[in-house]
Amino acid sequence: MDNGAQNTPSIRRQPRIVIIGAGMGGLTLSASLRQRGIESTVYEQAPAFARIGAGIQMGPNAVKVLRSLGLEEAVARVSYAPPSLDNRDWDTGISTFELPLGELSRERYGAPYYLLHRADLHEALASIVPHETIHLGHQLVDISLSGGGPTTLTFANGASVEADVVVAADGVHSLVREKLFPHRDPVFTGKVAYRTVFDATLAGENQPSLPSTKWWGPDRHIVIYYVSAGKEIYFTTSIPDPDWKTESWSAEGSVEELRQELVGFHPEVQGILAATPSVHKWAIYDRDPMESWHLGSVVLLGDACHPMTPFMAQGAASAMEDATILARLLSEQGFGALEETFELYEAIRKPRTSRIQLSSRGNEWLRQATDPTWVYGYDSTTAPLAPTESEVAAAVAGQEV
Repeated sequence: MDNGAQNTPSIRRQPRIVIIGAGMGGLTLSASLRQRGIESTVYEQAPAFARIGAGIQMGPNAVKVLRSLGLEEAVARVSYAPPSLDNRDWDTGISTFELPLGELSRERYGAPYYLLHRADLHEALASIVPHETIHLGHQLVDISLSGGGPTTLTFANGASVEADVVVAADGVHSLVREKLFPHRDPVFTGKVAYRTVFDATLAGENQPSLPSTKWWGPDRHIVIYYVSAGKEIYFTTSIPDPDWKTESWSAEGSVEELRQELVGFHPEVQGILAATPSVHKWAIYDRDPMESWHLGSVVLLGDACHPMTPFMAQGAASAMEDATILARLLSEQGFGALEETFELYEAIRKPRTSRIQLSSRGNEWLRQATDPTWVYGYDSTTAPLAPTESEVAAAVAGQEV
């Protein structure tokens, strides 16, 4: 790989924009750019989109992005809108904090709160990106900056393309980040997440009495909620396991092992575990905020630049916010000074994403009385395209705001 001089070219024609990764962030960016008359091409390593068994939470801040893309109604039809987010003691079931949602969510934060299957969200986003602009089966293996000219991208299938702008939305294991940006190795937390989605009818009479509950134990937890308009149940955990270090959505876990790990948890939890047919097991890693998100005509987005632990359910939401802000900036600023545009994008987004990263690390979100307005009340579709004074000061000091 030859990085060469990192002069950003001035682009006067329609730029060749390549997005690496067709996840939530990459698809949101492609759709947001197209909404503004800017075309892009998406390259995705997976040979096909699969319905991986995982739930996802779309807080009001994420729903505002979906609304701006005309997807709120479609997503609402396949989602479950919980009346509250409940937090309970692991064995007694005593409530530690209940965050009311429903209509209050619309009034307080400007949008509802939805729980849904990850594949349903992905399908909705993919539906508004032209099929011919998404190239599946393209695993990126190299990226070469020419220093003033186009960036060359090489794929495992032998394909090679040139781009004027490259947006790396290639996730937590981003190859672009690995090749171009200095970084620290991720730190294994010593905890793992068991995850599964299954037909709610399998639970029989043991349906969750609270449609979205996090059961907090001394050193472990389980989050249980409905997805697929209430037709399926999803749960995820955090459980100590210093020997399992595989960070993969597809790794199989043992249901019996999980049941043993949660012995003593509330009978409602036991009823769900008894009905669970299978689980996946995923090691939870932690990463510090990065120093820089851009180099020449290449910029990072979502988990590629601010991967975070899942304890605030803001990973996908943050990527979608990134995409919205970046699309707005590219539309308003044009492509004549990419370096300045990317610096502004980073200055706007990094204080917020760093705060979420560091807050999620502690795994205390909503455990006790919490005002979540700073997270849920944010609207990336209307937020000022300039960092606030407090954000600038925090970025300089390397602190939270």
